[in-house]
Amino acid sequence: MPSLKDLKIRIASVKATQKITKAMQMVAAAKLRRAQEAAEAARPYSERMGAVLANAAQMVSASEAPALMNGTGRDDSHLLVVCTAERGLCGGFNSSIARLARDHARRLMAEGKTVKIITVGRKGFDALRRDFANQIAERVDLREVRQIAFSNASDIASNVIERFGAGEFDVCTLFYSEFKSVISQVPTARQLIPASAGGEAETAGDAVYEYEPDAADILNVLIPRNIAVQIFRALLENVAGEMGAKMSAMDSATRNAGEMIEKLTLSYNRQRQAQITKELIEIISGAEAL
Repeated sequence: MPSLKDLKIRIASVKATQKITKAMQMVAAAKLRRAQEAAEAARPYSERMGAVLANAAQMVSASEAPALMNGTGRDDSHLLVVCTAERGLCGGFNSSIARLARDHARRLMAEGKTVKIITVGRKGFDALRRDFANQIAERVDLREVRQIAFSNASDIASNVIERFGAGEFDVCTLFYSEFKSVISQVPTARQLIPASAGGEAETAGDAVYEYEPDAADILNVLIPRNIAVQIFRALLENVAGEMGAKMSAMDSATRNAGEMIEKLTLSYNRQRQAQITKELIEIISGAEAL
């Protein structure tokens, strides 16, 4: 049984931890609103881009479509771009994304496919390197980035497109967590290459669209940008999801610390009362002996 001094030290330690978790919860709550607004603002642009691509794709034949849309015609080599957070203490946020990517990679490898992985975020790299150290082609570190910008996503997209042009893979899939609410972040997989016109083509009655230059040239410009937009959206969704998960995790940790403090305080009081009672009995027994 721990002594009174040990219990007192432990109570003080848990109280200090509780202050830290409470502060982290408040910081995450403050950052969550901005991150959520940024993620929600990126969604309409991403969806609108899909609608524009769908309209343009209808105007070109398969032979005229860009290579990024047609693909290589094979399904032998896959590139997985796994986006996670740079830091932990956010519950199962990072592990759920890594689990989805891990299951996808294992399924592909079981089918005899070649798998390569680009990790964006330290936690994804740490989770996947245990099982796929030989498959990790590159690690993107964003620890020094204070606020995610489109340039960060554009650099990643350029890297992916260059690898596709060099013939390193046939299919590219993006993994991230879509922000739904503070307590709900959904791990998501989205195919980037071959690029699919994910939006619905807009109809305007009998209106006829004319493209200048032609639709194929426009797609050559729009598809690389769309890949960067999808990666940018994934990064913003991840930031919002990370803050929401961290807020929930730190709230739970704060409440658990409070419960632990109550239990330790009860044990401390009981043991102190028992020690006082024992000392009183010894004093009374000594007095009666005299």
